[in-house]
Amino acid sequence: MNDVIRIHPFQFVHVLDLNKNIVHLEVGPKTLILKSNHSLVAGPLNMIVVPPGSYCVINDPVRSYTPGEKSEHDLGQTLVKFHAEPFPLYPGEYLAAAPQFLNGSTDYSSAIKPLPVVKANCAIRLEAVMDHLDNDIQRFAGDMWQLKGPLTYKPRPEVRIVKIIEPQVIKSGQVVKLRAVQDTTDNMDKFRVTGEEWLVKEPGAYLPGVFEEVVSVEDVITLTSDVALHLRATQTLTDLEGQIRHAGEEWLLTSDISTEYSPQVGMEVVQVVTKTVVKRGQYAVILNPADKEGKPQLGQKVLRQGLCSFFLQPGESLEHGSIQNACVLSENESVLLQALDTFVEKVDEKKTLTRKTGDIWLIKGPQNYIPSINVKIIQQRKTIPLSKNEGVYVQDKHSGKVRLVMGPCAYMLTATEELWKKELGEETEQLLSHGGGLGSGDIRKLAYYEQSIDPSIAMGRDKTRVVTYRCPSNTAVQVYDYIKKTARVIFGPDLVVLGPHENFNVLGLSAGKPKKEGALKSLCLMLGPDFISEIIEVETSDHARLRLQLAFNNHFEVDKDDELSAQKIFSVPDFIGFACRQIGSRIRARVALTTFDSFHRYSAQIIQSAVFGNDALLGDPRTILKFDVNNLVISSIDIQSIEPVDVKMRDSLSKSVQLAIEISTKSIEAAASHEAKREEQMAKGQLERQILQTEKESERARSQLYELRALAAAVESTGQAKAEAQAQAERLIIESHSHIESARLKSEAAEIEHEASLSTQNKFRSHELDYQKKQNFITVSKEKSLASIEVNKFKEMVTTLGADTLAALANAGPDNQVRLLKSLGLQSVLLTDGNSPINLFTTASGLVGQKSGDCA
Repeated sequence: MNDVIRIHPFQFVHVLDLNKNIVHLEVGPKTLILKSNHSLVAGPLNMIVVPPGSYCVINDPVRSYTPGEKSEHDLGQTLVKFHAEPFPLYPGEYLAAAPQFLNGSTDYSSAIKPLPVVKANCAIRLEAVMDHLDNDIQRFAGDMWQLKGPLTYKPRPEVRIVKIIEPQVIKSGQVVKLRAVQDTTDNMDKFRVTGEEWLVKEPGAYLPGVFEEVVSVEDVITLTSDVALHLRATQTLTDLEGQIRHAGEEWLLTSDISTEYSPQVGMEVVQVVTKTVVKRGQYAVILNPADKEGKPQLGQKVLRQGLCSFFLQPGESLEHGSIQNACVLSENESVLLQALDTFVEKVDEKKTLTRKTGDIWLIKGPQNYIPSINVKIIQQRKTIPLSKNEGVYVQDKHSGKVRLVMGPCAYMLTATEELWKKELGEETEQLLSHGGGLGSGDIRKLAYYEQSIDPSIAMGRDKTRVVTYRCPSNTAVQVYDYIKKTARVIFGPDLVVLGPHENFNVLGLSAGKPKKEGALKSLCLMLGPDFISEIIEVETSDHARLRLQLAFNNHFEVDKDDELSAQKIFSVPDFIGFACRQIGSRIRARVALTTFDSFHRYSAQIIQSAVFGNDALLGDPRTILKFDVNNLVISSIDIQSIEPVDVKMRDSLSKSVQLAIEISTKSIEAAASHEAKREEQMAKGQLERQILQTEKESERARSQLYELRALAAAVESTGQAKAEAQAQAERLIIESHSHIESARLKSEAAEIEHEASLSTQNKFRSHELDYQKKQNFITVSKEKSLASIEVNKFKEMVTTLGADTLAALANAGPDNQVRLLKSLGLQSVLLTDGNSPINLFTTASGLVGQKSGDCA
């Protein structure tokens, strides 16, 4: 059964003749019976059907085929087949995109490809893979060309499809930059060399040529009055103005030259420049300004004051990088200036000043100052307001002298003055911030300085401001002037003001128990009265070592009006340590001559006599110890504690003291017990009396309770009637008030209606009067207009007739009468008797009339 092959219509098989080793084609419909020397190679397979609008490529096509003989093939060649009758593959042929079709696969859809359809405004780019003749055009291998759409391209074996070229759409306001890949002719039939770039500006669809490359699509930049372009030439060219620009040259394109800029070959946009607007009260200094030819003048400056606007030319820049505000100087402000070059300054219309290089001067307000290009603003100053006890240090830059300016005043520095910073030592700065005293927190005397702490100094001292210190009460501060080499003493409470060359005399005092030198730093000397506490170790004659804790009162005797006396108290910087050492040495010397038992009994007398002498034992209150070197006076001494240094002796002494305390405690307890019993008996008697008194008060309160209950019952019986009467009275009162309120509201309503009626009548009369006035005014205006028209009519008639015509009309009647009289032989004379003249003209008129009647 395997030797019988049924081949359906539109199917084919390849059969191998084993004897000849030749494959031949069998096409259905038929039933093929394989012979013993035949072998089925492929099939049955469907014939190749190419739909309309498609094609397929066959490799190694058959040139001639004779069944049963060897076929001839064009090896390495291809054959393109389009829509036609289904066809089989001859032995040796295979589909280009489906080589597996003859190897058991029946799917050849991948080999069927649609024909390339090129849309309108598109093109298909082709490349010749071999030399051939294309419609009388000789194509060589490697040639490239393209066909424009719309069309459907039928592939050829000699031609390779490179790609479909889409058009580059150029919108309005866009420009396409192209580059020639090799020598070519563009769409305008202009020859382009390799690497040449050009622009296409016409809006629409542009189809690049075969050797044209789209570099970029750039937008046309619209230039306004506030926007300009900074351009640079990358090669020598001619710009929009027809001016030749060399490579590297830069210039500015504004809206005055062109309202829009489209990119050009050989020209690049460095940046978009916006117009610099200088407002009122502002100015701009342009560095390296450009001349008329656009070349920057290096090192020069130009000043532009508001109101104005301009574009920065290439190479120009603004001083300090921005527009600067004018110095608006108030009445309390000034500005310090320096001349950078010699120039002539116009002060007013008549006066000018010549400023030399380096000159410094001051301009005071109120004014709005704009510096010229030859002037440098060093500093803008304000008047320094100084209240009382405030001041500043001012130094003259020419002489170098420093002086102190104190308030109350408002001080303005001159052109040659500047604020001087007074430097103090780090220790002095710390002392000022802590009120004048610095030491460990357990030192008692630090409380003296809390009242002198200045919060402004604690936050940070302004070194140009005067250094002040609040000298506490009953203290003294020594200030030394290192220029004059003199010292002065200020007694508190007062404010110490340091001059420019003065500084505080810092005292290093001993503090602590026992005293430690330099433990307390102080700016002020405490005059006292005060006390100094100290721990002193002494040794008796029988070698008992004791620790004494003493406190002695001290003060200074000083005449504040005497400068020598004031300076003398500072002769010993550490008066505390000095006093403690002197007193300690006296006590140790005296105790060394005394036994422990004697000292234990008479310690106070021994210490008093050691410090103040034997007169202290006699009770003389004027006995004192005075140190002449600094007038320090020790007025009294207090023994706070005495304890042995040896531990064993301290324990034995402690035991004896405890025994004495116990004896004393027991006697006190017995006395207290007796006193407690006595007080207990007294309390019992007082308690019994209080019980009787309480019962008496209770009975009295009970009787009052019964009275109140009776009163409450009476009130309760009369309360109902009283409440009803009160309710009735309140009802009548409320009704009366409501009637009164209703009457008042009705009267107010009537008054409002009356007022409204009057107001309506007033407005009606007012409008009626206005209407009558306007009507009268219109009537008068009309009559005036008619009269004016009549007058103008009469004037125009008179003007039209003329003066001569009117005179002739007026004289026409008399002239006729005269002529009539002359015709009658009468003379134009007056006949009179002197009383009644005869008018011959009238007579002539009568005659003329009569004559006329007769004629009739």
